[in-house]
Amino acid sequence: MEQPLRTLIVDDEPLAIERLQVLCRQIGGLDVVGTASDGASALREAGALDPDLVLLDMTMPELDGLGVARALAKGPNPPALVFVTAHDSFAVEAFDLDAVDYVLKPVAPDRLGRAIQRAVARRGEKRSESASPWIAEFWVPYRSELLRVAAADVDRIDAERDYVRLHVGAKEGEGRSYLLLQTVSGLEARLDPAMFIRLHRSTILRRDRIVGLRHDGLGVWSAELADGSAVRIGRTYLAKAKAMAGR
Repeated sequence: MEQPLRTLIVDDEPLAIERLQVLCRQIGGLDVVGTASDGASALREAGALDPDLVLLDMTMPELDGLGVARALAKGPNPPALVFVTAHDSFAVEAFDLDAVDYVLKPVAPDRLGRAIQRAVARRGEKRSESASPWIAEFWVPYRSELLRVAAADVDRIDAERDYVRLHVGAKEGEGRSYLLLQTVSGLEARLDPAMFIRLHRSTILRRDRIVGLRHDGLGVWSAELADGSAVRIGRTYLAKAKAMAGR
């Protein structure tokens, strides 16, 4: 049988630590080897205990969860990270740090259980310096939790002020959309250009969802999509669109 995951719990609220300890005993497959109530002590405990998994609060005084995660990532054998927080606004930074999951408080046992399953599945994987720099998945607020959306499932991304809207499932006829706190320009820089192309200041498209380019006259072009809709191509992006079509 596999050894249980050696787990460190980090939270500045004693009651939150106690609740996580109870949930960990219920879930099984975990061995809680220590707890910490602030970022500095979390790093000391992690150095001494060499945990496989850290359940990490996001907002703590002085050194917060992101700071702890960045420091742990520099170690020779970084643990798997599951953020456990009351705030959904740090998800973008969390997936940049290759966190296993992002669980919102109050923590439901089944939700934490799914996060632990992901950590177990990742056991033994080594982070590679040659790993892709492009975003592979998003965490988006959905009801009372954060939902994982694979980048490969996103058809279109539209800017909405300080947010972007991810459109998913249009090809299957079951279109859904999710809001993510991120700018379209910031997101463009982190998307694989072989998979996505920006054709308007407020729109990024999956390349394989584009079925053709249409000239609407007076120098105006549109991209025709697989679902029958069309997106006007901004003049700034027209050369890029034509290069995609080999023109």
